[in-house]
Amino acid sequence: MTEQEILQAFKTGTNKEKALSALMDTYQQKLYWHIRRLVVHHEDANDVLQHVFIKVWKNLEKFRGESGLYTWLYRIASNESFTFLRKEKKRRSLSIDDEESDLSNHLKADKHFSANEIEWKLQVAMQKLPEKQKAVFSLRYYDEMPYSQISEVLETSEGAFKASYHHAVKKIQKMLTED
Repeated sequence: MTEQEILQAFKTGTNKEKALSALMDTYQQKLYWHIRRLVVHHEDANDVLQHVFIKVWKNLEKFRGESGLYTWLYRIASNESFTFLRKEKKRRSLSIDDEESDLSNHLKADKHFSANEIEWKLQVAMQKLPEKQKAVFSLRYYDEMPYSQISEVLETSEGAFKASYHHAVKKIQKMLTED
């Protein structure tokens, strides 16, 4: 199904399940990895992804089309990830050092990352960034999303986004060269 067919199915109420299934087939993997880079843990990423699709199910018929469907989905995924991270931080109430150590340990234990590889070091450095910079860096570096789309996803001006991305890159470069 095309995006237009998916949206039409939701607005008319016909084949909503088929439309959601098509939407999930198209975007699930991309959204999962975007979320995973923000929340780190596989199980948490799956939980957040479920929340994203529940929110999509409840709200897709209200989608106004002011942005692309892809952009809207990434906005929901980013916001749900930030909400999860804030709740998790409150729940765990770890100090910054404990939190960084915990993230580092989880990355070391993750079979997708090797501690000897630059990818692992990049992930550790990325986790030390503030929320918005982490999201900006992830969307631009990993998803190769155009500036205009990122500013829509994060609901910020292109200038503010570019500044956040620049600061994120500088911080990551500094962290990588310090190790």
